This record gives sequence, C-alpha cells and structure tokens, in this order.
Amino acid sequence: MRISRLAPWAAGLAAAALALIPASATAGQRSAAAPAASTASSASASVDAYYASAEGKTGAALKTALHNIIKTQSTVTYDGVWNALKVTDQDPANPNNVILVYSGRSQSKSTNGGGANDWNREHVWAKSHGNFGTATGPGTDLHHLKPEDVTVNSTRGNKDFDKGGSPVAEAPGSFTDSDSFEPRDAVKGDVARMLLYMAVRYDGGDGFADLEVNDKVNNGTAPAIGRISVLKQWNLQDPPDAFEQRRNQVIYDTYQHNRNPFIDHPEWVNSIW
Repeated sequence: MRISRLAPWAAGLAAAALALIPASATAGQRSAAAPAASTASSASASVDAYYASAEGKTGAALKTALHNIIKTQSTVTYDGVWNALKVTDQDPANPNNVILVYSGRSQSKSTNGGGANDWNREHVWAKSHGNFGTATGPGTDLHHLKPEDVTVNSTRGNKDFDKGGSPVAEAPGSFTDSDSFEPRDAVKGDVARMLLYMAVRYDGGDGFADLEVNDKVNNGTAPAIGRISVLKQWNLQDPPDAFEQRRNQVIYDTYQHNRNPFIDHPEWVNSIW
C-alpha cells in the first residue's frame, strides 16, 4: 500500500471531492473533520485498487501495466469536448468561467468558439504528431485537451515543448521560438503529465499511431513529442495541485472512467523514463 507516502495527493483528492459537496452538507463544524478523514481514506483505497496490477513494477513492465489499466475507457465526441471542458476546467472561484491553460486567464464558459478572443480546444499533444486529428480516441481524449485562447493556441501550433524563446502575448510566463513552446510555471507539470499519459495510453493498439516521447524538437508529423528531459524536470518542479487532481477525478467519474496515472503517482515518471 502507498497510503502513507502519498498522503499529500490523497489530501488534495479529498479536498477536491469535498469541493463538490454542497455547502449545506459541510456547514456543521463538529462533523466536518470525520467526513474529511473518511473521504481521504476512501479515495486513497479506491486509487490503490485501480492501480493494483501495477504495484511493484518499474520500467517497461510498469508502462505496460499502466497501459492495460487506462486503455479501458469511455470516449467523448469532439463536439462533446466543448461541454466537458466547461466542467473539467471550471474556475474554482467562478463557476461561470474556465481557466485557460497557458494564459492562466479566467474566461466565460460561453465565449468558446473561433474568434480572436474566444477560447477553443487545445490539443496539448498536438494532433499532427501522429496524424490522429480530431478522431474519437486520441483526438478527443480529455486527459490532454484544455481550453485556451484562440490566438495563443495558434501561437503554440504543433510545436514540441522545451525551454526558452520570446514571451507569448496573452500568456504571461509562457515563451516560444521557432520549434518549441514553454508554458507558464504553474502548469509545466500538468503539461508534462498530460503528454506522458498519452505516450502510455496510445501504443498503436487502437488503430492509431504508437505515441512516444523523445528528447527532440521538430518532431513534425512523427508520432512523437519532446523533450522528455525537460518534461521530467517540469514534473518535479510543478507537482500535482488540487485543480489538476480534481480534473483527473472528474474525467474518471463523469466522462472517460480512466485516470492519468502520473497525477496520482508522479514518481512513476522517473520509474519509466
């Protein structure tokens, strides 16, 4: 069991779960502590059970075990992604808004579309890297789809991820150059874990390309994205927070019924790569 070592994320998951409970249900001060402890224990046990077949494995064996676990999922249509993102990326401080991944801006859910200041569906694993487009499967997998400003999404394009470049307008703290994109610090780990999820989930067995991470940029249409050395740094630099943990749980509970293992176990990144 990993409960003691994973107490920080378990607490975050419990907090995320409690955030979904109506205020009236948690208003009594005397009873608040017991449900919180119970929720943390239940969430931890449930996640441990989900990953039971991966316990004790490392390297390629761990990657294979995780693939076999997370490949069992429901799918969402590309049109359905619009409404799903309004739930998965809801601003905790304003239920009428979503948080844009690179920009960090809180923006009205109703402003999704194609206009310059609208938000649209960003494929963090660029859909041209493996040519899967918007096909149901990798093209609609919520674990790597995020809301983003239309202009910023265009600036990122299909670039790999690396450090450096010039500041990105409308995305404070993000940088880009001719062949790479660097997201703001608060989501560096989120981006890394989304990409690594994709590399484990899609291995060529669904009729789509076998997606892999490598230590290059300019991967073009190859089913690869980089740089893994940088992504590993970002995973350590920016561990999962309550927003990312809640998002993982909502995707699991409501939409796809599979999890991103690197949000639950960020230490598995270095175990595989």
